[in-house]
Amino acid sequence: MSQRSILILGGARSGKSRHAMRLAEEKAENPVLIATAVAGDGEMRQRIARHRRDRGANWTTVEEPLELAAAIERRAPGTVAVVDCLTLWMSNLLHEERDCEAEVKRLLEVVENSPSELILVSNEVGLGIVPATRLGRRFRDEQGSLNQRLAEVAGEVVFLAAGLPLPLKS
Repeated sequence: MSQRSILILGGARSGKSRHAMRLAEEKAENPVLIATAVAGDGEMRQRIARHRRDRGANWTTVEEPLELAAAIERRAPGTVAVVDCLTLWMSNLLHEERDCEAEVKRLLEVVENSPSELILVSNEVGLGIVPATRLGRRFRDEQGSLNQRLAEVAGEVVFLAAGLPLPLKS
């Protein structure tokens, strides 16, 4: 178990990212954001721009849509890094037809051994309807498995609903 990691789960627009950013700013003067989003269309570019504006100049941003484990490994000891978000990372892996099991296994190893403090943001996708497509069901299953496996190794797990944090593991 990694006492240096916090997993933040919740639905879309639940306040996960805001909560993660606030925690990071409480822990470090110069936190790092490891962003997994890809600006594939205008709406996503606007979201990314809004997130950039919301962060202060004290933040360092690392954009890494696929090689997440390597991006975490490059953090200096004592760094506080927010990974936002694992849901987009999983989507990117599936889109690029990567080996999700191998990528998740590598991520888990890096999280467990990271010398930096990690705040990992992920959507809880299993609370809705069963997806109508095979790819949608695979995504839900892969994401649910990732969340469970990260919850096992994380030192803390917090669920957010309506902006309110509910500790699940501490």
